[in-house]
Amino acid sequence: MKAPPLPLEEAQARLLALAPALPVERVDVEGALGRYLAEPLHARRTQPSADLSAMDGYALHSGDMAGPWTVTGESAAGHPYGGGVGPGEAIRISTGAMMPAGADAVILQEDLTREGNGIVLSGDAPVPPGRHIRREGQEFREGAEILAAGTRIGPAQMALAIASGHAHVPVRRLPHIAIIDSGDELARDCENCPPHQIPASNGAMLSALAHDLPCTVERLGPVADDMTALADVLARAAHADVIVTSGGASVGDHDLVRPALEAWGADIDFWRIAIKPGKPLLVATRESGGRRQIVLGLPGNPVSSHVTAYLFMLPLMRALLGAAQALPRKIRARLTTPLKPGGTRREFLRASWDGRDIAAQMKQDSAGIATLAASNALIDHLAGSPAREAGDEVDAYLIENGGTA
Repeated sequence: MKAPPLPLEEAQARLLALAPALPVERVDVEGALGRYLAEPLHARRTQPSADLSAMDGYALHSGDMAGPWTVTGESAAGHPYGGGVGPGEAIRISTGAMMPAGADAVILQEDLTREGNGIVLSGDAPVPPGRHIRREGQEFREGAEILAAGTRIGPAQMALAIASGHAHVPVRRLPHIAIIDSGDELARDCENCPPHQIPASNGAMLSALAHDLPCTVERLGPVADDMTALADVLARAAHADVIVTSGGASVGDHDLVRPALEAWGADIDFWRIAIKPGKPLLVATRESGGRRQIVLGLPGNPVSSHVTAYLFMLPLMRALLGAAQALPRKIRARLTTPLKPGGTRREFLRASWDGRDIAAQMKQDSAGIATLAASNALIDHLAGSPAREAGDEVDAYLIENGGTA
């Protein structure tokens, strides 16, 4: 008896559980942009490493509140004052400069009047201890965890790693992805496409999606609906960590990806998921040379291929890279158009989101590339859900940037 299609979350969990742990390598922190930390990062220094002024002004002791004061030196960023502060003395200080010994407050320059080396308060501004000072270790101390394992390294995380004393960071080896589109109907040359064929666009689309994350991508295909041709291209992809196929995973007479994978020695983990578009999704594994390859068989219709790549291929890649959060994040958005009641399958509707409101596209055919290109979001319309009216809030996913976690 044929097993029923898997629910989305169960299928995603099963796929991610198959992801092997790629080896850890240390790379230059500036070359790690977009990758994920394989281990927690701990500070190698304290920041600030001393008490610093947070403003331009004058450093003095808060117990010496009345003034006047005599300016006896200057502390600038990168050029600390070598002495201390005594009664009736003040040190000219710049933002980011080290506090001189004996000083525990900073008066802003606009709160003072200066004549020569003498300064007096312009008003009755008090000088409490700690005023305008960034304390030693206020941001982090040596040995403290500053970034957790699985954190994606963006510009701010890169800056934090460098500030904490790390020139290199631990990350997972980049996964190698082989992308194969198959089907006799696919024409390699989009400028010379006969009427009985369509231009092969899925391979380019999936490669572009994969490049949203750090990886190496190899395109193989288009490949004919032929067991020998499929066996040959699978052999050429034998070095890849992940093989992504597009087309040929359904149940038609010419859908040969599944038997070709089984003949190649792959084990089918599951096939078919309860979503629309994208039901005929296939996941298989192949053990070779002590390592596991994962095969992700996507439907051939362009929208189905894109939606399943978003929901499965990109999360798998994040898991291989060591992301703490591999699945895309949902947003809440307000409908500007009504939705019909949900059908028997959970549906992902192409939609346009303007930052607050969202509208489902009128056409939802799974071969409609133009509608896909006009969309930047997917509305998550659950099976059996009630009709929705304009103004209702719905869950959605942003697809414009790959839903990066």
